[in-house]
Amino acid sequence: MKKTVMFIALAAAFGFNNAQAVDWNWKGDVRYRYQSEMADRHTNADDHSRDRHRLRVRLGVNPWINEELSAGLRLTTDSAESTSRNQSLDNGFNTKNIVFDEAYVNFHPMSLSGAVNLLLGKREVSSTLFIEKDLVWDTDLTFEGVTLQYGKEIDGKQKDGLGAVAGWYSLDENKSVTTKEQDAYLIVLQGCYKGNFSDFGYDFGAGYYDFVHFDFDNSSAQSGFEPKFDYRGKDFNIVEFFGGIGGDITETVPWKLYGQYAFNTASKKNAVNIDESQRDAWLAGLKIGSAKNPGQIEGAVEYVNIEKDAVTALTDSDRNYPDSDKTNIRGWKLNAVYHLVQNMTVGATYMNFKEITGTDDDRNHLLQADVVVKF
Repeated sequence: MKKTVMFIALAAAFGFNNAQAVDWNWKGDVRYRYQSEMADRHTNADDHSRDRHRLRVRLGVNPWINEELSAGLRLTTDSAESTSRNQSLDNGFNTKNIVFDEAYVNFHPMSLSGAVNLLLGKREVSSTLFIEKDLVWDTDLTFEGVTLQYGKEIDGKQKDGLGAVAGWYSLDENKSVTTKEQDAYLIVLQGCYKGNFSDFGYDFGAGYYDFVHFDFDNSSAQSGFEPKFDYRGKDFNIVEFFGGIGGDITETVPWKLYGQYAFNTASKKNAVNIDESQRDAWLAGLKIGSAKNPGQIEGAVEYVNIEKDAVTALTDSDRNYPDSDKTNIRGWKLNAVYHLVQNMTVGATYMNFKEITGTDDDRNHLLQADVVVKF
């Protein structure tokens, strides 16, 4: 009841009681996942897997209020993590928590021909920034703050031609009134271009991500947000280059080759615990096919190499599972999706990762089998 009242109150605050706000644009999805994890330990002859059934539900609305103003709200299952929306099926049929995953306003003034979007609030990362793949940002992240966009559609899709993003995002508030305020926040600057040449489509771009006052310990069970980390004496000023090129094998079978490279420009001079020899990360992948319509299939293969101090713990939450480290890893990711019937796909993902530097040669294996229904 409380959540229903909250939803109605937010709708009224955004002006949805106005008769002109009739373009609601509802959408949602339900994902059922079987997940199997195995740590291949060379010191243990009794390796075994952990098997789980998991659920993710999302329901959102993106109303067009008028030609200069739109907004968005989205509810999702709550995992209490910034990089996941999954809930495992356990605890004796207990209820599953629902939280706000998105809540934002989008002002796109006609004085600028609607070419510029000003976002205020919380929105998914792929609609906020220009994203090639998940080397730097997990796909479940929803950024919180202020974003100025050029070259993005109202729904967050990238337009052809030039694009740019500038943003400020809150990471953590210093709640003490007795010490000097040092709130943690993120500054983002991006530029990119999307176009076509002959029978090929391409995109390329660069980004700069400055984590300010992020050098604190979040590793204890009683500390702030998930995932956990200890960044005392560290700093992250990440430069990213990304791009892709693609075409068509046949009229219904496209292909795309894509890549990302990220480098942490912070050095030991200003961050004593930075390892200057471990600041690079890269991803290379190939995708073939498109599962947009029933009967179609797509597949992808990626290789990822992320050194210890290259990016933050906000990268992909599934890599190197079940270990907690999401950096100092390298390995493969394989994925396939088949569109079974209208609005329903089935797919599988396999990951095989190990540490770049360490005392052993252990590997972590992860298998995810998904059924997704969109509406």
